[in-house]
Amino acid sequence: MIRPPARPAPSGAVYFSLLGPLTAVRDGRPLPLGPRKQRLVLATLLARPNTPVPVDVLTDAVWPDDPPRTARKNLQVYVSAARALLGSDSRDGRDRVVHGCGGYRLTIGEGELDTLRFRSLARVGRAAGERGDLRTAARLLREALDLWEGPPLNDLRDSTGVAEEAERLEARCLTVYEDWAETEIELGRAAVAVDGLRDLVERHPLRERLRVAWMNSLHQSGRQAEALAVYDDYRQLLARELGLEPSPAMAALYRAMLGRGRTARPAAAGREAAHGTALPAAPRDFTGRREELRELLALLGSPDERVVVVSGPVGSGKSALALRAAHLLGDGFPDGRFHVQVRREDGSARTPAEVLGELGRLCGVRAPGGSGVPAESAVTAASAVTAESAVAADSAVPADATVPVGPERGPAAAAVSQGAADAWQRWLSLHRALIVLDDVPDEAFVRGLLPRSGPSSVVLTARGQLAGLAPVHRIALGALADGEALELLAKLIGPGRLRTDPAAALRIVRACGALPLAVGVGGMRLAVLRHLPLAEYADRLGDPSAALDELVAGDISVRLRMASGWQDLSADDRRALGRLAGPAQEGGFTLDGAMEALGCGERAAIRTVESLIDAGAVTSPAGEVTAHAALYEVPRLLCLYAREREEGRFSPG
Repeated sequence: MIRPPARPAPSGAVYFSLLGPLTAVRDGRPLPLGPRKQRLVLATLLARPNTPVPVDVLTDAVWPDDPPRTARKNLQVYVSAARALLGSDSRDGRDRVVHGCGGYRLTIGEGELDTLRFRSLARVGRAAGERGDLRTAARLLREALDLWEGPPLNDLRDSTGVAEEAERLEARCLTVYEDWAETEIELGRAAVAVDGLRDLVERHPLRERLRVAWMNSLHQSGRQAEALAVYDDYRQLLARELGLEPSPAMAALYRAMLGRGRTARPAAAGREAAHGTALPAAPRDFTGRREELRELLALLGSPDERVVVVSGPVGSGKSALALRAAHLLGDGFPDGRFHVQVRREDGSARTPAEVLGELGRLCGVRAPGGSGVPAESAVTAASAVTAESAVAADSAVPADATVPVGPERGPAAAAVSQGAADAWQRWLSLHRALIVLDDVPDEAFVRGLLPRSGPSSVVLTARGQLAGLAPVHRIALGALADGEALELLAKLIGPGRLRTDPAAALRIVRACGALPLAVGVGGMRLAVLRHLPLAEYADRLGDPSAALDELVAGDISVRLRMASGWQDLSADDRRALGRLAGPAQEGGFTLDGAMEALGCGERAAIRTVESLIDAGAVTSPAGEVTAHAALYEVPRLLCLYAREREEGRFSPG
């Protein structure tokens, strides 16, 4: 049973609002919140309620460029003022704001903060809609929206950190507004949503789901010409700004309206309800990759491409690109967007059964017998499910039959339920959802998870090329351009600090191989070591024996990420990479250089280099070139790691 939302705070308690300007009231009277910097600290804590907020995050919110040497002491003053305003927790008498190893944590109840109450009302409203109680859903969603008084934290958005939190809150409000408008349209009450949708589309012109709801509301209100004009305006805007077309679903809606069909949100009783979104937060420091992002968005918006592989070496930003696209594509996948991490924290691969079990729980897949797909009965993505065995989901296979698994997957997935496999494929065939499978170890792992039919799409991220998968579209990531890498570094250390020594900053990003992971870790380290001159840090990174030691920030270690990628390589590939690391570090190597380093003939050298390319450890020219003319490269940091292993200097720290 879903718990109903809490009521507003009782008499004498403080009630805070973020969904508009930052305000606080007690018994209906506004409370003074102090000077601007104090309000920035309070807003940042309230935007992350009941969660530790690192000191660096608070510092960046108040002083985004050059914090004073007294910043930490000043923060303590501002936090003390917040404690005095909040008072103690009525449940146990403890301070509302406490400091721990993760930062400052503000404890606050659902009835004391508008964002928590908003989230609770939206959750209960959506649940009512999913079970078919649309009137209750519309009422609860509207009650949530009544808390939205304008752009969140609009009086503090000149702080970059607060602006990012505000944009996240506004995106949540927009999603709930879309849910409410679609519910009202389904109830036949489209007229109540028309004006609000128009205003929001003017503020968010590229948000397709808002446009679709506006089209439907106009059409249901008898204003067909205006509804068609909404589509035409959007199509021209997309083409002009992004070089894209509206999604196939929106184009189909437009065609239906041209035929004077009456289109509205499908009734909840007519199909399984959409299951929403299960994505990690969008990467806040995503930088560059404009062409790759444009290509990925276009592919996933096309009806012809169902599987896209994003490949690249360790730390090249594959996951960030996939998640960025997934967050931007919400309107095109009405049945949800889901992310599943294929590896455990130690870098080892989960079993395909575990992955499908998680997908089943997220998507609400029902196996024969009516229960969700359990991990222990999930279909394997092993090589048994080949192109020859890709039959329709309702083929005549007994529900209790099992699918054999190739020996490479081991006993953990030795036999699986054919019924679970069919249930997953049937769900994919009936829904338009986006699935992101992150950090896939090999082709065999995912074959059984990929859609054989239907409108769903899958993005696979992998270090290797997954050459055995076909037909798929591939996007390969390399290093960032110098300008993109510098932009990422500036986001982490502040543009003012970067401008103090741009030459040293360029040396830093190049010493990181311009890989987003390494530049990000270096930037986080510099953000903590505020006293360290950029030139000195560039010197440290330029030393091959010390570079990996310097690329550690808290519990994030570039060396450990390289170690995980190293373990994916076969023993032969590891041995070969160790020998090629020397010539690769001098600016790349040719086939002749590979033959000399490996001590083998031409054919064996070609096979070895191409095996490393397939594994994502070696990069090759983008265009066609003969093997003898090609210049092959190994990312600098992987090169350094391989030499450590070759020379026996490896340290797991």
